[in-house]
Amino acid sequence: MSTRIESDFLGKKEIPNDAYYGVQTERALENFHITGIPLKAEPFFVQALGFVKKAAAMANRDLGVLDPAIAEKIIAASDKVINGDYDSQFLSDMIQGGAGTSVNMNANEVIANVALELMGKEKGEYEFCHPNDHVNCSQSTNDAYPTAFRIALINKLSRYKQTLAALTESFAAKGKEFKDVLKMGRTQLQDAVPMSLGDEFRAFATNLHEEQARIEDSKKLIAEINMGATAIGTSVNAPEGYAQLVTKHLRDVTGLELVLASDLIEATYDAGAYVQLSGVLKRTAVKISKICNDLRLLSSGPRCGLNEINLPPMQPGSSIMPGKVNPVIPEVVNQTAFYVIGADLTVTLAAEAGQLQLNVMEPVLSFALFSSITYMENACKTLKEKCVDGITANPEVTKKMVMNSIGIVTQLNPILGYKQCAGIAREALETGKSVHDIVVIEKQLLTQEKWDEVFTFENMISPKFIK
Repeated sequence: MSTRIESDFLGKKEIPNDAYYGVQTERALENFHITGIPLKAEPFFVQALGFVKKAAAMANRDLGVLDPAIAEKIIAASDKVINGDYDSQFLSDMIQGGAGTSVNMNANEVIANVALELMGKEKGEYEFCHPNDHVNCSQSTNDAYPTAFRIALINKLSRYKQTLAALTESFAAKGKEFKDVLKMGRTQLQDAVPMSLGDEFRAFATNLHEEQARIEDSKKLIAEINMGATAIGTSVNAPEGYAQLVTKHLRDVTGLELVLASDLIEATYDAGAYVQLSGVLKRTAVKISKICNDLRLLSSGPRCGLNEINLPPMQPGSSIMPGKVNPVIPEVVNQTAFYVIGADLTVTLAAEAGQLQLNVMEPVLSFALFSSITYMENACKTLKEKCVDGITANPEVTKKMVMNSIGIVTQLNPILGYKQCAGIAREALETGKSVHDIVVIEKQLLTQEKWDEVFTFENMISPKFIK
C-alpha cells in the first residue's frame, strides 16, 4: 500500500495515499476505539459538516479573508461531501475525546484534499489549500461541530417525524375500522365500563399525534446556532460581520430557518436544547412502549388471555412449545424504548458535565441523540408495517366479555343508585350470575325494555344520562 507523509506539531504520520483524510484523523483512528461506529454511519452529520464548511468558505470569500480561487474549490469540495461522495472517508469514532475536534478535522482534511485534487494538486499539498488555515478559516471546533450537529439533528428529526406520523395514521385507520366493535374498558386491570375498540385505537393515534408537535418545538430550539463564536464565544480570529454572514449563507445552503444565538458565549457551552430534545424522545418512547404493553395484553391468549385482538404472526414463538406465537414486534419496540430512556440519562449527565466556557461531552451527546432518533424511527416503522397494519379484532369475544362483565352495572347508577348497584355487583361476583339476570329476571328492578334502552351499543360506547 502506497503512503504519503503528513505532519502536525506532534510529529509525522504515514497516511494511505488513497485516503482523503489526513494526520489528525489518523491519530483519532489510533486513539478512539470505543463504539466501532464511524462518523460515516450518520450521513446527515457528514452532510451537515459539508454545509458548515461551504457556508464558512462563502462568508470568508465575501469578507475578503479567503482567496476567492481557494474558496471556490473549498465550496466545490464541500458540495461533493454534501452529496455523499466521500462518506467513506469519515471514519472517526462517534465517541471521542477532544469535544469533537477529530470530527471537525476529519471534515477539514477531507475537504482540503478534495479541493487540492480539483486544483490539479496532490493530496497533502496543503500549502495550496490547508485544512486549518483555509477550510477551517474563521472557525473553531467549538462552533463548527455543534452547528453541524444541530443541522443534522433537524434533518434527522424531520425524517423521524414523518415515520411517527405514518404510525399515527395507522392507529387512526384501525380506530375507524374497529369503531363498531364493543369491548370492556379496564382500569387497574379490572373491568371498568364498556367502550369501542375503535375508540381505544383512536386514542392511541391521538396520544402519538401530540408528539409531532413536540418534535417541532425541539427543532426550533435546535435551530439556534453559535457559528462565528469560534473558541469560546468571543469570535477570536473571525472578521467583523462573519457570524451574521455565515449564518445567512447556512440558511441559504441548508434551506433551514437557522438563527444566530444572541449570546455566543452562552450558546457555546449551553446544552439545554439537547436535554429538551432528549426528553421529547424519551416521552415518545414511553408512550409507544405503553401502547405496546396494551397490544400485548389485548392479544394475550389466544384461549387463556384477553384475546380481543390478533397481532400478525411473525415467527414461531418457542423452541419447545409447538404452535406458540409471541408478540415479538411490540416486544422489540418495548426494548427500543428502554434504550432511549437510558440514553436520556446519558444526555442529561453529558449536558451537566460542561465546565466553564465549553461542554466537551458533545460527542457522546451526538451519539446518544443520533442513535435514539434512529432507533425510534426504526421502531415506529417496524411497529406500523409488521404489527399495527395487520391487527384484526375478535368482536364476538369482546362483546361476550362486556355482557358477562359486572362492570356494566355502572350504567345503572343513575337509575338504581350506587348502593343498590354495589349490592348487585357483589351478588353477581359471589354467585356467577349475570347482572342482567339479577336485575331483570330475579329482582325485576328494570323491565327488559328499559334494560335494552340502557344497553344499546351507542349508549355503551357514548353514554347518555338515562334515569
